[in-house]
Amino acid sequence: MRKMLLTLSLLTVPVAGLSSPVQSLLPGAEQRGSATFRLFGLPVYQARLFTQNAAPLDWTRDFGIELTYQRRLSQDNLVEATLAEMQRLGHSVPNRARFEACFQAVSPGDRYLAVSQGPDRMKFLRNGRTVCTLSQPGIKRGFMSIFVGANTRSARFTRALLG
Repeated sequence: MRKMLLTLSLLTVPVAGLSSPVQSLLPGAEQRGSATFRLFGLPVYQARLFTQNAAPLDWTRDFGIELTYQRRLSQDNLVEATLAEMQRLGHSVPNRARFEACFQAVSPGDRYLAVSQGPDRMKFLRNGRTVCTLSQPGIKRGFMSIFVGANTRSARFTRALLG
């Protein structure tokens, strides 16, 4: 009995490193929605949107998007696809070298968290560790519109992510 009580009490204690770092960057943030992005029917990543108190997305407030990859992607494919989408959506594209410093190749289970810090600054974490911060006019809308903008590649994905 004593052993069972100890086991149950340990289950209620948060384990360091298992929670998303989104709370440290966006105090009060909660998951608003989630969706799986598929390409030709194959899952590419699972996305989660974090907003203050899980409120509806408000572009004037900071928010975060976490992607958990389900496929292997090279750094070149990741960077090229991201920059191409930003350009397709009509947003200013960051210098490729700056983007390459932020994104490395991914394998299934790797996580990237993008958190806005005002309209002109984005912080990127890979598997819980900060990899870069990009500062550029409009970077928040430019990058985050890939996932939650008005003209994404998948309206169904965006609706689910927005909750």
